[in-house]
Amino acid sequence: MTEQKNKRQYSSLVVDGVEKAAARSMLYAVGFSEEDFKKPQIGIASTWSNLTPCNMHINTLADAAAIGADESGGKSVTFNTITVSDGISMGSPGMRYSLVSREVIADSIETVVGAEGFDGFVAIGGCDKNMPGCAMAIARLDRPAVFVYGGTIQLGKERRDIISVFEAVGQYAAGNIDELKLKEIESTAIPGPGSCGGMYTANTMASAIEALGLSLPNSSAQEAVSNTKRVDSHAAGQAVVKLVEAGIKPSDILSRESFENAITVVIALEGSTNAVLHLLAIAHAAKIPLTIDDFSKIGSRVPVLADMRPAGKYAMSELIQIGGIQPLMKTLLDEGLLHGGCLTVTGNTLAENLAGVPAYPDGQKVIRPLSEPIKKDSHLVILKGNLAPEGSVAKITGHEGLRFVGRARCFAGEEAALEAILKGVVVSGDVVVVRYEGPRGGPGMREMLSPTSAIMGRGLSQDVALITDGRFSGGSHGFVIGHITPEAFDGGPLALVEDGDKITIDAERSTISVDLSDDALAQRRSKWKKPAPYAERGILAKYARLVSSASLGAVTDSD
Repeated sequence: MTEQKNKRQYSSLVVDGVEKAAARSMLYAVGFSEEDFKKPQIGIASTWSNLTPCNMHINTLADAAAIGADESGGKSVTFNTITVSDGISMGSPGMRYSLVSREVIADSIETVVGAEGFDGFVAIGGCDKNMPGCAMAIARLDRPAVFVYGGTIQLGKERRDIISVFEAVGQYAAGNIDELKLKEIESTAIPGPGSCGGMYTANTMASAIEALGLSLPNSSAQEAVSNTKRVDSHAAGQAVVKLVEAGIKPSDILSRESFENAITVVIALEGSTNAVLHLLAIAHAAKIPLTIDDFSKIGSRVPVLADMRPAGKYAMSELIQIGGIQPLMKTLLDEGLLHGGCLTVTGNTLAENLAGVPAYPDGQKVIRPLSEPIKKDSHLVILKGNLAPEGSVAKITGHEGLRFVGRARCFAGEEAALEAILKGVVVSGDVVVVRYEGPRGGPGMREMLSPTSAIMGRGLSQDVALITDGRFSGGSHGFVIGHITPEAFDGGPLALVEDGDKITIDAERSTISVDLSDDALAQRRSKWKKPAPYAERGILAKYARLVSSASLGAVTDSD
């Protein structure tokens, strides 16, 4: 009886004993039997919603996970949390809620699991902020848990995806396609359920979480509509019961070494810049020391190997066809670039999980060999300088070049910048400065996919740079630098830049600077006035008051 109670470390406090009769009475009403009270309770955190293709199918995955948990001796209880659609809200005021939703997801899962006394849980995510939100909750709660990725979308007509639509808007503005063609692209790019199909933020973070050890092998590389994804969800339900029985918690899995593994995999896959923000936040939740500079240290020795969208050719579904990310991880492990001794949710180490993984098939073009990398070191470059004393994040794939010098063209907010790009006001040699879009100033650090896609669509990707204290979608590419800190709303140097100022971005030296002396910047700062906050009440105002700097992960529960 004592051993069984230990497996029910948390649920026993909720339902055991005469004094808990009322709790049991309520649970009978939702389907518990008398025998169920003797089983470990397993929460199934579903991010199902019909408001986005990324999450429209997740209820079926939650059902599969619940069945897996029940068949393995647990008692599953399914609950929901929110999602918002980045793709739908992109370029609108609603995008301010995107990064905020990461905190809401983490907070709500923590709230339900903590309140209900679940002994373990499965968290299932689809859209971009679902992944880090679920992982943050797993780290905070430190109860046996498995993350399941909802899976990637299939390609649309002519290998289209959501980025094809955003870039078509720029092509239309440039007169390169007509309205009929734009309509055809928008109506054929999204064929059904699943997250955006390149190595954008969702697929990047799913891969990172698998590398952390919080997902079952290959969970990150399965199509949303596939039987393998349903099997993965069922297996996750089984796995979490085994973790409860073995007493394996996230704190046994998450370590400095596992975060280095995640960063290494993100770099090899040419993943999204958002991985920097989200891995810092997950590490904060796990109480693992990790800084923005660690991405530079690790990046100096890790090559980019995946020829994946947005900068490359291939989609996630095409990586899945050749074996997913497991063969890549095996290659990195054999090269000494991963820590094989890290424990995972299988109960085995990373090296044990990868032991029998075959190499990629001969002739595949998606993943380059180590001898022919796309880039010999990381595409995620941390830039510092008098424009970003606390750091900024650049995605330098090699296609853009390694240095850009141009004249500032400044905009207070995304909308003004997008309008100027579409109308042809932004021209070759400009550095588009989009400010007051940081965690506090936005608030919510909106993604600049619409402006960067418009730049691409107008054919200016080699001739125009864009810098911001906001973020970029994983689908953004070109010469773009985000996460500039301190942010403009807090009086960071970005707030002081004026039209025509010379800005130099040097990826080789990892610097970003404006050609102004300290005295000139100080003089401008003395005249600068902080703008009024975007919101004074509600969740955006609350978030702006609590959120930390982007260089610290933009978390809301910092000391």
